[in-house]
Amino acid sequence: MLALVAAVGFSFKAILVKLAYAVPTHIELSALTLLALRMLYSLPVFAWIAWREAQNRTPLTARQWAIVTLLGMLGYYGASLFDFIGLQYISAGLERLVLAVYPTLTLLLSAAFFGEKLTGRKLAACAICYLGIGAAFMHDLNFAADDHAIWIGCGFVFASAVSYALYLLGTGPMIAQVGAQRFTALAMLVSTAIMLGHFLAVTRVAALAQPLQTHLLALCMALFSTIIPVFALSSAIRRIGAPSSALIGSTGPLITILLGWWLLHEPVSIEQLGGMVLVAGGVMLIGRR
Repeated sequence: MLALVAAVGFSFKAILVKLAYAVPTHIELSALTLLALRMLYSLPVFAWIAWREAQNRTPLTARQWAIVTLLGMLGYYGASLFDFIGLQYISAGLERLVLAVYPTLTLLLSAAFFGEKLTGRKLAACAICYLGIGAAFMHDLNFAADDHAIWIGCGFVFASAVSYALYLLGTGPMIAQVGAQRFTALAMLVSTAIMLGHFLAVTRVAALAQPLQTHLLALCMALFSTIIPVFALSSAIRRIGAPSSALIGSTGPLITILLGWWLLHEPVSIEQLGGMVLVAGGVMLIGRR
């Protein structure tokens, strides 16, 4: 149930981002500005949880802090920034399908860095996933006014999936060492600090003066697509492990496609639905014992 809650929350994020980009404004809303708003609204909750979890607990070692910082940069700074940029170019449904291959990327990276054996079944699952993305990619090309934008958007979202897969490789051991909630809060605080530093370095603070509707969407993004799902996912990983959590998360593309059709009026085709089935099937094949 926790993994399913996380899947729904993360799936709704793409819809909220697309709605925010569509809000009329006299100040340009960049991906970095929208992400900074999301992190600002999330910051108090993560700071409070980090403080609460630190009470009567052993302080983190220098090595643990270094790992938390690296994972925070990968999981909730790099992955989020690439994802928000990609959503400026492609549909919410295609974005979620591309992101859904992170279990296959985690598998391939595990083989590259830790020598995990790649069986024929696992390689077949990876091929099925990427075939599904190809089908959904063709769907977006058929409806897009600019084919170049689809390539750019998919590139950024795929980079987001790679960054998130790298984050997952280190999540399990750190959760075991410091606890799920404490690790998640610290990783989010690190990513928030880096994100705000990036924002202040390249953008004026006045860019945050967006319409009320944009701020409300960012607040919803912080609550329903950040705070609730990240803690739900960490708790799910602690109970059933990362592979099973990722398997349940494969429901995400279907949720996003349906929400995109309902709220954003994005077209749905046989190619897109077929791609979704292939991606979900590939992820399920990887997670099968």
